[in-house]
Amino acid sequence: MADEGPQGTKRDFLFLATGAGLAVGAGAVAWPFVASMAPDAATVAAGAPLDVDLSPIQDGQIVNVFWRGKLIFVRKLTEKEVTDMKAVSLSDMIDPATFDSRVKKGHDQWLVSYGNCTHLGCVPIGHSGNYEGWSCPCHGSQFDAVGRVRRGPAPTNLPIPPYAFETDTKIKIGEEGGKAVA
Repeated sequence: MADEGPQGTKRDFLFLATGAGLAVGAGAVAWPFVASMAPDAATVAAGAPLDVDLSPIQDGQIVNVFWRGKLIFVRKLTEKEVTDMKAVSLSDMIDPATFDSRVKKGHDQWLVSYGNCTHLGCVPIGHSGNYEGWSCPCHGSQFDAVGRVRRGPAPTNLPIPPYAFETDTKIKIGEEGGKAVA
């Protein structure tokens, strides 16, 4: 019986070592499959806030950027456009909105809006139509320079994404008041 003690200990150790080796091996085999289900870096980054440098944008210019796979218009309004857009009567609009509700206070020369028509999602053409803004080539909706729908079947204005000014020449789309939007 004195021989069974050490044999039992060796056997227990062999079972434990074999089990641990199998567990590590199974983990090594399973890891690539589990890792393949994680989103790639581009997908993770697509939801991250987007910094936009405004300094190269000229008066009247519209720049297109993408955030979370959505087209965003960034437009620097001219002084005339600001004056004209402030003077528009709310009764002339399909979806009434004041100029000040479309731009950030203190930065009224900048419009940041989603870039798809609110009728069927087409991309309106900039600097076209009767209202100094955009017109949709598919169904004829027209938006003014601050993205308010003025004519056509589009039911609402171009939506405003969450964004914040970090400096006078830099905005962060995907943040509002310095807090990231999920």
